[in-house]
Parts: sequence; structure tokens; C-alpha cells
Amino acid sequence: MNKKILSLAIPNIITNITVPLLGMVDTAIVGHLNTTESGLDYLGAIAIGTMIVNFIYWNFGFLRMGTSGFTAQAYGARDLKESVLVLTRAFIISFIIALTLILLQKPISLLVNQFVENKNGVLSLAMQYFFIIIWAAPATLGMYALKGWLIGMQDAKTPMFISITINVLNILFSLFFVLKLKMKIEGVALGTVLAQYGGLIITFVFLQIKYGKLKKYINIKKSMDLKKMKEFFKVNSDIFLRTTCLIIVTTYFTIASSKMEYPLLAVNTLLMQLFTLFSYFMDGFAYASEALCGKFYGAKDGKMLRKSVIYILRWGMILSIIFMVLYFLWGDNLLGILTNMDNLILIANKYMVWVLLIPLTGFVAFLYDGILIGMTKTIIMRNAIFIATFLFFAILFLFFDRYQNTALWIAFITYLLSRSVFMVLFSYKIIFHKHSL
Repeated sequence: MNKKILSLAIPNIITNITVPLLGMVDTAIVGHLNTTESGLDYLGAIAIGTMIVNFIYWNFGFLRMGTSGFTAQAYGARDLKESVLVLTRAFIISFIIALTLILLQKPISLLVNQFVENKNGVLSLAMQYFFIIIWAAPATLGMYALKGWLIGMQDAKTPMFISITINVLNILFSLFFVLKLKMKIEGVALGTVLAQYGGLIITFVFLQIKYGKLKKYINIKKSMDLKKMKEFFKVNSDIFLRTTCLIIVTTYFTIASSKMEYPLLAVNTLLMQLFTLFSYFMDGFAYASEALCGKFYGAKDGKMLRKSVIYILRWGMILSIIFMVLYFLWGDNLLGILTNMDNLILIANKYMVWVLLIPLTGFVAFLYDGILIGMTKTIIMRNAIFIATFLFFAILFLFFDRYQNTALWIAFITYLLSRSVFMVLFSYKIIFHKHSL
């Protein structure tokens, strides 16, 4: 079991770590564009453009998560025909959503104009970037569906290779357009678009090589079965609402930080990078949870389902202890990589105790997200995060004015802990009752 968990988790961890590289590459390239002569803020523009695109795509993360859960269950039931229908269904829906986003690109830009000031031409440049990169939506969202399907099919290595390939293509295309053809921010956007479509094409090649025999099961009419579509959207609506709560909490964390005295916004931004680092590793095990728990739930193998949950939680505890020790002993060093401002690190140390609690209070929430997505028991995940989000804002409402940053971190830790506790409580009978499957 341990070997199987690691064979799924490690490639997914590598995949997760490569995801931020796409934004880092774009940032590095525009960071070398000449801004002093033009007076244009290319770095600010790429930050805003990337924020807009990420915010849009984050809301459609259910295309990956829902697909992996249904696919894993079909795989566990040895129903390869249904697994192909799940992929076909998800891919068609992803294309419809992508086409809608392309058609709505102008209204989206008008909405952004209401919130972002066009200082130093930053918004105009960001819109140049956005109007090009939005054309990658079919490839990007299609890859969500394909990645979810591959994870559900217990294949974590192919998405890893694809992510690495997309990053390499992104670097090569962007450098070519910017350095060779002398394009500016539009060259960076075009490079990313081509990289996404390149990744999609390569994924199809992988699918043909590894899963070509399953093509005979493709049936668009059956994939659009009304009952299956309702089930698909029910699960994905729960995931969508869960993701919305995640966005609200993390966004408000930044908003609340900006309301406090300088430099607490910068300090909290640094500390949250340590949370992000932990999440990249824990998400790898969450993906393994989706694949394994979905497989055993689909096979109606309660014994192996319970065994996989226990082993995954054990790995989560081990990883959490490692991160707590890492942050306790070398927290200063990690912050020193992110900034050379000693005063920020000194202030950050005052709140490091809360960062130490993140792995301990949050690892169950990360893993149970994967467990419940695999079992498609997403209503439990949704209800737990509703309660957690309420507690987050309740604590801020009661204590923020008096305790400021301490109250913010207590609210965030409570949010993580309550998600963990309520998901375990709400799902205990389903998972651990011997006659529940």
C-alpha cells in the first residue's frame, strides 16, 4: 500500500511544483523588458494578467477533481467503458466552458476595469496579455479534464511529464517571441498559449500510445446521458462551492492583512508562502487519495478503502511533522530565500508559531478533500467548508479590531482545523462502518 501511495503521490508533487513555474517564467521574461524608457509597468501587468486568468481557471478546478473521482470509481469497478464516457463528458463540458469564456472576454475585461487602476499603463498591458492568453482556454480546461482522468486511471506519471513539457515549451516559445521577434508582453502571452496547445497535443499522443484500445468506447451520445450529467454537475457544483469558499477565505486573508499597519501585509504574504509550499506536497497525497479511494469505493471494497485512508493519513502525519520541524529549525532560512529584508523576517518570527500549526491542523483537510472527491461524497466536503468559513469570519468579526494579526491567524488555523474535524465526523460512518458500501 505504501509503495502504491508514493507511486501516485510523488509524481503529483512534482507536477504541483512545476505549476508555479509557468507564472515565474513569464514574470522573469517581462522582468527584463525595458520599462525605464517606455514608462510602462510590464511586471505589474503580468501580475494582474496572471491573477485574472488564475482566478477564472481556479473556479473550474472541478473539471479535474470531479473527473478523477468518477473515473477512479469506474476503474475500481473495472468498467473501462464508463471511464471513457466520463472523460468524453468532462472534455465536452470543458470545451463548452472554454468557448463561453472566449465569447465573454470583453465583458470580463470591462469588469476588471472597475477594480484595477491603469497606472503606468499597467491595465492596458494586462488586457493585451489577457486578450491573447484567453484563447488557450480550450487547451487549459481540456487539460484539467485529461489530468483528472489520468489520475483516476491510477496514472500519475503522464501528467507529470506533460507538466514538465508544457513548462519547457513555454520557456522556448516565450523567449523566441520576446528575444528573437522583439515582441513584448504579447509575445509572452502567445508563448503560453502555444505551450498549452502543445501540451494538449502531446497528451493526446500519450493517450493513443497507452490507452488507444479504449477509443472504441467513445460515444458522445451516451456520455451526454441526462442522469449521468445531473450526477456529474451535482458533484461538481459541490466542488465549485467548496472552491468558492477557499477563494473567499484566502482572498480575505490578504484584504485583512492590508488593513493592518505596515509591514504586516508583506509579513503575512511571506508566511503564506510557507503554507503554499506545504500545500504543494500535501496535494500530491490528496491526488493519491482521489485515485485509491475512488478505485476501492468503485470496487465496493470497504476493507481496502479503510486501509488506504489509514495509510494515507499516516503519510500525512509524517509529512506534517517533517514540515513542522523544517519550519521550526530553518524557518528563518526559508524566509531569507524569499526576502533580504531583515526587519520583515524579524516581525515574521513573532507569528511563526501559527505557521508551525498549519501542517498539524491542515493535513487532514487536504487529504480528506482527496478521499471524499474520490468517493464523490463532495456534499460532506462542501458542508464542512461552509462551517469552517463561517467560523473564520466569526472570529474575525469578534476579535480582529482588538487583536489584529493574531486574530487573523487564529481564524485561519481554526478554519483549517474545523475543516479537518468536520470532514472526519461527517464521513466516519460511510468510510469505517463495515456494511456502508
